[in-house]
Amino acid sequence: MELLRFATGGSVDDGKSTLIGRLLYDSKQIFQDQLEAVQRTSVARGDEYVNLALLTDGLRAEREQGITIDVAYRYFSTPRRRFIIADTPGHTQHTRNMVTGCSTADLVLLLIDARAGATEQTRRHAMIASLLGIRHLVLCVNKMDLVGYSKQRFEEIRDEFIGFSERLQVYDLTCIPISALAGDNVVERSTEMPWYGGLSLLEHLETVHIASDRNLIDFRFPVQLVIRPISSEHHDFRGYAGNIASGVLEVGDEVVALPSGFASHVVNIDGPDGPLQEAFPPQAVVVRLEDDIDISRGDMLCRPNNRPIVGQDVSAMVCWMAERPLREGSTFAIKHTTRWARARVRSLQYRLDVNALHRDSRAAELELNDIGRIHLRTTAPLFYDEYRDNRQTGSFVLVDEQTNATVAAGMLRRPTF
Repeated sequence: MELLRFATGGSVDDGKSTLIGRLLYDSKQIFQDQLEAVQRTSVARGDEYVNLALLTDGLRAEREQGITIDVAYRYFSTPRRRFIIADTPGHTQHTRNMVTGCSTADLVLLLIDARAGATEQTRRHAMIASLLGIRHLVLCVNKMDLVGYSKQRFEEIRDEFIGFSERLQVYDLTCIPISALAGDNVVERSTEMPWYGGLSLLEHLETVHIASDRNLIDFRFPVQLVIRPISSEHHDFRGYAGNIASGVLEVGDEVVALPSGFASHVVNIDGPDGPLQEAFPPQAVVVRLEDDIDISRGDMLCRPNNRPIVGQDVSAMVCWMAERPLREGSTFAIKHTTRWARARVRSLQYRLDVNALHRDSRAAELELNDIGRIHLRTTAPLFYDEYRDNRQTGSFVLVDEQTNATVAAGMLRRPTF
């Protein structure tokens, strides 16, 4: 079955954890002992109902404060599809956790409290989803039971958000009125909102089309490991292991190795279960070539007439995740596909105002959770595509070399300098 990865977004107390708990409970994806543990904890907390948010708020601090701090991952499946859920925090100071949870998502559930409407954090999370190239956004107007299941209120929030999203790169936007606490339009369609004629949330998740989101045109194969068996019986074996980042590879195809530029033909593709005639993302394979070429970890195989951008001066949008601000002249380790290098921040081009979508070109630094565009100079060339064309080869992380902490997530753009 096809796998759908999705993440939650929205402001604190908009009901993200409750929604995920309701989704798991109503689709019968939790065990009896898990439900009993949640019931006991709900009684101990003095809740008047079974608090399904406790299914995902696993940290003790989260349960005490009633908020999500860390990213909680949950797995479930239906007869139609398998799912991985990333329940992300809503607090501004935990925006970096939201970036982490959305980095591999195909879809984002963005929750809005029907009483309060869209907030700054709602817009921030929508902006992050857009920057991360997530093509499918579901706006869940939650707590409809607290506004009398008002059609007018739902349409007000929907229209306001659509106006905001027109300034973002949102390819597929779906709006659903729900009540996570009562279960309206979560798994089953609600009888309280007969004016809504769309699918329930689970029905939408089961049917949303994501197969065409993958880049099957630009073949990119970052080499992760060169396999040279020790056995004398296979002394002439040389294979290149890694994940297909994009495109399709077939036996007999001509490929070029970067950075050397030497060309060869594919003579064999091996998968976990044996030889393959073709491979596509995100399969893990071992590729054998007709010629012995000097290829090592961090190199890339591509088509002779369809090559990525190669360069050491790169421009990127970054989400800053460290307490220490990002300033011009700072140096970091950069991890791009399977390639490591060092990078120096040559300039901060602008900081992005999430609310107004305004570019502040006078900003001298990026603080925790800020988003901005920077110019980097790397010690080794990167083989990349623009992030909007290829999420796998267009993304990177910056790592503090002293603490080994990830300090930024980046999305590469075509250089303008």
